[in-house]
This record gives sequence, C-alpha cells and structure tokens, in this order.
Amino acid sequence: MLLQVANAERGNAPSTTAGSRNTGSSSLLLTESQQAIGGPPPLMEKLSPRERELVLKQGRRKVLNRGQTLFSQGAKHDGIYLIESGRIRVFYTSPQGREITLAYWHVGNFVGGPEVFGTGIHQWSGVASSNAAVVQLPGRELRGLAAEIPNLAIGLIEGLTFKGKCYSALAQMLGTRSITQRLAHLLLHLTELYGIKEADGTLIAAAFTHADLAHMVGATRQWVTISLKRMQDKGTVRNRRSQIVICRPDVLEEMRGHGGD
Repeated sequence: MLLQVANAERGNAPSTTAGSRNTGSSSLLLTESQQAIGGPPPLMEKLSPRERELVLKQGRRKVLNRGQTLFSQGAKHDGIYLIESGRIRVFYTSPQGREITLAYWHVGNFVGGPEVFGTGIHQWSGVASSNAAVVQLPGRELRGLAAEIPNLAIGLIEGLTFKGKCYSALAQMLGTRSITQRLAHLLLHLTELYGIKEADGTLIAAAFTHADLAHMVGATRQWVTISLKRMQDKGTVRNRRSQIVICRPDVLEEMRGHGGD
C-alpha cells in the first residue's frame, strides 16, 4: 500500500496491497495503546462448519464498490453486516457536517451495531473504503441464531465489548490530546502497522488521503496538509512523489507527548 498524499484532492480511499501488514481480522482506530484494548475478535471464529452454514443461510450477501455507502446515520437499523472482504469505514457526522472516523473495520469483523437485534436508527454511517463484500444478518434472524448457537452469542458480546473499548479510547484521545499530538500519534501508529524500512527512513505503505487523516484526528484536510508541509520543512517527514517517509520518529514521539495545536 502506498500513502497517496497526492490523491488528497481526488478523495481516493485506503486500499490494500501485498505490502500491508494489517491483514486478517484487524482494525484501524485512534487509541493511546492498541495493545491495551487488544484486537477485535472474529465473529465466526468459534463456530463449527455446520454452525457457520446455518448463520450464512440467514444472511444476504452484498457487494460494494469503493466509496459506496453500506448504511447511513439516522437510517432505519436492522441487524449487522459481517465483513467478508475489503474494509468498511465507520464515521459520525455532526449537525454542522463535520466527520470523525470511528474506525476502519476489516475481514471477520461486523459493523452496524450497537443495536444488533433491534430496529432503531443507525447512530453513525458505514462506507466501503475499498471494494468489499458483506453478509447482512437481519436482527430478527440474528436473535434466533444467537439463542440457538451459544458461540455466536458470545462472539456478538465480545465484538460489542471491543467496539465499546475502541470508541471509549477514541473519546479519551479527542478529549485529552491536541490535534498536533493526535496527528503525530496517528503517523507513528501507521508506521507500526504499515512501516517498511528504507535507507532514508520508514515508508508508510498505506493509502490514506489528507482527508482520511483529518477525519481520524478530528481536523480539517487543509490543517493536515499544512501540518505535513511543516513537518517536511523540518525534516521530520518526507513527501516522495505520492508517498510519505517518516525520517525522524523521535521528533514525532516528542510531538505526541508535548505537542500543541
């Protein structure tokens, strides 16, 4: 994956290539410590082949192109979506139209909560950040399956628990860290997830636009663009064609701990 800085104006979404380390059942979110909250448990991991078949028989498959909306904030809610391939970005939109990315969810995770059995309204939106395939499990059918298959019920509880920890960690970051600190933290986190060592630094081998980064740290695209330019001028990062190389992670570490807006 290449961090496509040059694509910021075109609105391209993150995509995966062989260079990515973020494979399997994983997620990308802003948190003080990924290790502290653990990893998202795959919903179907503990099910037997027969149980998996029973669950998938109740589902409705849907294929999405990159950028296509899966569910919308305020729309009627019905069940969950199990991700079979690709990535889904979940985000909240304020009444003023500002977006904040809650997380990017990958294969094996489900999205569409928290009312997994209910028929309320969605509290946030989900959009495919790459070509994706999902299986919708309607609430009524999912309730019956959970009563019949204990390991599915446990998987739902574990998944909701993890999501609760994720969104709590995000709220803590937004409430206690400055925007500059959050951007430095995010760049270091992306380096851990997708970093490829090179002679002049560490390449972040992932495709995120300036808008994507802005939505994750709670800033505007313009602010992120200006901040990355300042970092480049100081030799902290380097824009090489359409890629970002982290040259001074020590400086980002300092910014993460003591930065200001």
